[in-house]
Amino acid sequence: MKVLLVCSAGGHFSTCYQLRPFWQNHDPVWVTFRTPTTETSLKDEKVYWAWSPTNRNLPNLVRNFFLSWKVLRREKPDVVISTGAGVSVPFLFLAWVLGSQTIFVESITRVTDLSLSAKLALPFLQVIYVHWEQLQIRYPKAELIMPLCDSSPNPDPL
Repeated sequence: MKVLLVCSAGGHFSTCYQLRPFWQNHDPVWVTFRTPTTETSLKDEKVYWAWSPTNRNLPNLVRNFFLSWKVLRREKPDVVISTGAGVSVPFLFLAWVLGSQTIFVESITRVTDLSLSAKLALPFLQVIYVHWEQLQIRYPKAELIMPLCDSSPNPDPL
């Protein structure tokens, strides 16, 4: 199965990367921002570099829309997974139009309301995962998941 992982850099990237137990067994393709961390972490992965910044930046929204068209038509992913933020919206919309499954994993920091990118993408999502029961109650489409944790063993305190 081909999985397209779309996210901003920083915490959104860290969260998406923590989904590795799922995507490593498939054919992953990434869309994110070029930073030293993403370049290092994804050196052996297939990556498309998105335009940044995206916060209320109309020119980059347009650029990322055209990038999403190019990537989705070329890669033909079975599923598009995003942890946010703004870069995800054009990818999730076009993936939905083209018939790919669309999944959004909301930030654990969102306790009472969805992020703007999740709200914009919501009509085009098959599933949105949230970490807090308040969000699941407020958004019936949401599914509750446990917080993502680092799977590395704890160091011996002695």
